Amino acid sequence: MISRIDLRGDTLPEGGALRDLLPRAEFDVEAALEKVRPICEDVHHRGTAALIEYARKFDGVELTRVRVPALALAAALEQLDPAVRAALEESIRRARIVHRGQRRSEHTTQVVPGGTVTEKWVPVERVGLYAPGGRSVYPSSVVMNVVPAQEAGVESIALASPPQAEFGGLPHPTILAACALLGVDEVYAAGGAQAVAMFAYGTEECAPANMVTGPGNIWVAAAKRYFTGKIGIDTEAGPTEIAVLADSTADPVHVAADLISQAEHDPLAAAVLVTDSEELASAVEKELEPQVAATKHIEDRIKPALAGKQSAIVLVDSLEDGLRVVDAYGAEHLEIQTADAAAWAARVRNAGAVFVGPWAPVSLGDYCAGSNHVLPTGGCACHSSGLSVQSFLRGIHIVDYSRDALAEVAHYVVTLAEAEDLPAHGAALKARFGWKVPGQ
Repeated sequence: MISRIDLRGDTLPEGGALRDLLPRAEFDVEAALEKVRPICEDVHHRGTAALIEYARKFDGVELTRVRVPALALAAALEQLDPAVRAALEESIRRARIVHRGQRRSEHTTQVVPGGTVTEKWVPVERVGLYAPGGRSVYPSSVVMNVVPAQEAGVESIALASPPQAEFGGLPHPTILAACALLGVDEVYAAGGAQAVAMFAYGTEECAPANMVTGPGNIWVAAAKRYFTGKIGIDTEAGPTEIAVLADSTADPVHVAADLISQAEHDPLAAAVLVTDSEELASAVEKELEPQVAATKHIEDRIKPALAGKQSAIVLVDSLEDGLRVVDAYGAEHLEIQTADAAAWAARVRNAGAVFVGPWAPVSLGDYCAGSNHVLPTGGCACHSSGLSVQSFLRGIHIVDYSRDALAEVAHYVVTLAEAEDLPAHGAALKARFGWKVPGQ
C-alpha cells in the first residue's frame, strides 16, 4: 500500500541531492499556466459574462449573476447544523487568539540626533480570498483566510468559492454560513483560475483586489503565478503533505491514522513517515490496511495517495539523520512523534507547521489549534511561511531627518553616489547646501 525508501548504511548526501531521493508529488504549474492564460484574459475582457460561461462549462450551472445574494448568506447560517456552527465558532475564537497576537506595532529608531526611521505596518486595502469546493467542502479554509485578514485590519474582504449544481449554483451552504459567521458579505460563486482573474482584474460586480490568498487546485495555483507582480499572492499551494518523524516510542495506530488523514484529501496527497525503527515501519504498514478499509474515499483518494510516488516510509540510521531528511523535505505539516518530541521539534528548520508529540495531530491544526492551515507545500517551507496576519501587512519606512542630521552624513551620500556614477544623486544633496556639501 505504501513504498519504502531505505537510506540506511550510507552517509546522507547534502542539499539538492538529498531532496532528490525523497518522494514528491508531480505538480506542473508551468504546464497549467498555458491553459489558464486564455481564461484569465477572457475574464479581463468580458468580465461577468465570462465567469457565467465558465460556470456553465466547468461547474454545470446556469448563473445570472456571480455575487451571492445577502439573503442566501443569511439563510445558510440560519439552516446550519447547530453542532457545526458551534465547532466553527470555536475554530474562529481560537484562530483570533493566535492571530491577534501576531499584530505588528509601529517602531521608531533614532539613527542620530535629528534623524529617525520609523517602520509602520499598513494592511493591504482589499483582498480576494479563495475557498476550494472540489472533492470536499472547506469552511475551515474560510476561517483560516478571513481571520488573519481581519486581524491585520484589511478593510475590504471578498471571497470566492466554486458554484455547486447541487445548491442551485451557489457555493456550498457551509461555506456561505462560515462567511456569515465571520461577517463577510461579499461572496462570489466563482472557482478556479477564473475566480483569481476576477479578483486580479475586477468585473462589473467585483472590484479588483490587491492580493489573493487561499488554497486551491493546480488551476488556481497557475493563475496565481500568472498574476504574480500584478497582485500579491500567498503561495502556489500544491497537494497537501504530511511528514512524520518517529522513533520506536511512537504508537503505530496514531502514525497510520495521521498518514491516512492527509491521504484522504486528494490522490496526489503525500504521506511520508521518516523513522529509525524498522519495527515501527512494519507496524505502521500493518496498521494501514484495517484503518484504510474502515474509512471513506478509499479507491478515489486514499489508496492512490498512499501508493503514489509522493508517499513512502523512509528508513534512516538515526533521528539525527531523520531530522536532516525532514528538513530537506520541508513538509507542509510535520509531526514529531519521538521521545522528547519538544526538543526535536525545536531543532526543525523547514516546515509549514510542526506538531509536537502524540496529542497534537495535524487534524487539530486543520481546525481548532488556533494555528493557520494555509501552509507552503512542495518544499516551499524551506523559504516561505504559512498564512498569517503578516501576510496582509506591508512595512513602510518613514525617514525623517533634520538639516543638521543630513549635513552630518551628506558627504558620505555624495561620495557613494559618485562611486556609482550617479552624480545627480549627489547633486540632490548639494542643492540643499548651496552646492557645497559639509565635510567635503
